[in-house]
Amino acid sequence: MSTSAFCAAQNQASTLYLPSGNWSTVLDCLCEHFSAIGREQWLDRIARGRVLDAQGRGIAVDLAYREGLRIHYFREVPDEKHIPVVETILYADEHLVVADKPHFLPVTPAGEYVEQTLLRRLIRRLDNPHLVPLHRIDRHTAGLVLFSANPASRSAYQSLFPTRKIDKHYEAIARALPDLSFPRVHKSRLVDGEPFFRMQEGPGASNTETAIEVVETRADLWRYALFPVTGKKHQLRVHMAALGAGICNDPFYPDVVKDAVDDYANPLKLLAKGLRFIDPLNGSERTFESQISLAW
Repeated sequence: MSTSAFCAAQNQASTLYLPSGNWSTVLDCLCEHFSAIGREQWLDRIARGRVLDAQGRGIAVDLAYREGLRIHYFREVPDEKHIPVVETILYADEHLVVADKPHFLPVTPAGEYVEQTLLRRLIRRLDNPHLVPLHRIDRHTAGLVLFSANPASRSAYQSLFPTRKIDKHYEAIARALPDLSFPRVHKSRLVDGEPFFRMQEGPGASNTETAIEVVETRADLWRYALFPVTGKKHQLRVHMAALGAGICNDPFYPDVVKDAVDDYANPLKLLAKGLRFIDPLNGSERTFESQISLAW
């Protein structure tokens, strides 16, 4: 495998440094470490070249175990559920890809989704295994996602986010808040919540900040413009719920909806609507806007 091909494979594969143990082979270690995956499945993956060594070569079934050995493997989900939504590519050049992600489609492989993700779909559509998302939005959220298409320029675009050199604009539909004044800025400290997939506000210095405006009112619901200064997990969802206006159709906030299933007719009313930044490669202003709209 060439260096470029191996780097591309790494973008799609997961990596495991073999833990301490008394196994004879790498196969034995994988079977015990990932107990939910049967030995026959690992044998099949190895036979198909879906388990690689540190040099990007398919491993042998009898490869000897060694603690700390680096192994790359491709996650697979048997009978993965199809997500009946279609992503849109808004822009693509040799360095950057901008996609409009529909509600319910994950950005990257996780849990029960591998192939049914925005990343894997774009890799297939553009025939570019070097694609890497520059940021993430929740599976339940729709809207803009930027991807690096070229490893040579990736760090330049990645630096836009931690240095806050990119303006992000979201829209949300939620309960009216006539007793509060707008525009306003909401700051708080977000910490891990319960269950494990939730976040919550906690004591201490703030680590999140969101500017909030009202752009349209209609009876008991308002359309809000949200401008996150920081980018913590579930930040906008938690902040709106903390103000007393949990975003419409949110299965996690303010309370977890037990046994919630994906309702494609009633998605979370949250949209990553706009992105604006100065291109680090040529100094031009880049502005992108989602073609998705939130229905009342």
